[in-house]
Amino acid sequence: MARRLFLERRTYRQNRLQDAARLLPILGMVLGFAPVFIRGDATLLGGADLSNWLVYYFVIWIGLIVLTAFVSWSLTRSDRKDAADVTPPPPPRAEQQ
Repeated sequence: MARRLFLERRTYRQNRLQDAARLLPILGMVLGFAPVFIRGDATLLGGADLSNWLVYYFVIWIGLIVLTAFVSWSLTRSDRKDAADVTPPPPPRAEQQ
C-alpha cells in the first residue's frame, strides 16, 4: 500500500484541527476529574475549599468553550478556503452561425 509522504500544509493543518476537536472532550474529562483523583479524601466539600473547586470548574468550563470556539472557527475558515479554491467549470460556448 502506497502512502503519501507529503501532505499540503492546508490538509495537514485541517487534519490536526480535526484531531484537536476530537480530543477536546477527553481533555475536559481529564481536567474535570483531576481534582478528584489528586485529592481523593472526603473533605472535598469543605467550606472555603468548595469555593476554590467551583472557581476551578468554572475556569475549565469557560476555557473549553473558548478552545472549542477557536477550533470550530478555524475548521470552518479552512473549509471556506477550500470551497473558494475550487473554480467552477467555464460556461459552454454558444455556437455561432
